[in-house]
Amino acid sequence: MHSTQGEKNGDDKAGGSHYNRRPVKKTILRSFIVLEGLDGAGTSTQLSLLSNRLKHAGKPHTATWEPTDGPVGKLLRAILAGEVKMLPTTTAMLYAADRNEHVNAAETGIVARASRGELVISDRYIFSSLAYQSIDCGLDFVFALNERFPLPQCLLFIDTPVEVSQRRLSGRGKAELFDGQVFQARVRENYMAAFEKYRSSGMAISIIDGDRPQDAIHEEIWKILSGLPITGM
Repeated sequence: MHSTQGEKNGDDKAGGSHYNRRPVKKTILRSFIVLEGLDGAGTSTQLSLLSNRLKHAGKPHTATWEPTDGPVGKLLRAILAGEVKMLPTTTAMLYAADRNEHVNAAETGIVARASRGELVISDRYIFSSLAYQSIDCGLDFVFALNERFPLPQCLLFIDTPVEVSQRRLSGRGKAELFDGQVFQARVRENYMAAFEKYRSSGMAISIIDGDRPQDAIHEEIWKILSGLPITGM
């Protein structure tokens, strides 16, 4: 299933209706693509498949992810693994700090790479913060932390049913901070609220059926990107 419009979530328990009323005015960063989804949705797999296909096609690109492999990103991974305890608001601010380096680093940041004409694909971005951190911190708080970051040219949300993603996670044998069916259902609701907020932003939003074989999902992603005016595709 391919859609360019998210579902409206009118009952925003975390952030209140003020979040949905606030207009979005953001820069769209061309040649920047983001993959999003619930835990277990397969975003990392799709990043790898897309990167390999671009490589074999001789198309220069950068595959990246959040949390990053930098110092703040490593701390975030320790928090997710339960090895370090932080307040939810602290965790949200750490995600924004990690993202600031990811986006704005002078030579290796997303903006610098895209400005040089590179195609940049990221597994997760600001939408993950809005979906996850807002449950404890409120959507307005998380949005304020991330409002200065540019939007990608294209957002691809792999919409995997909660029960399917949970089944995949159970096969990993290692739980993380945000795992759990009830929690992930709320995360999906927040994703949909965020997509509604950005519906008129100029960013291309595609919602993809994630309850299919990974190759079928990859082919749909490739078809979507090939049909957009993206440098390097």
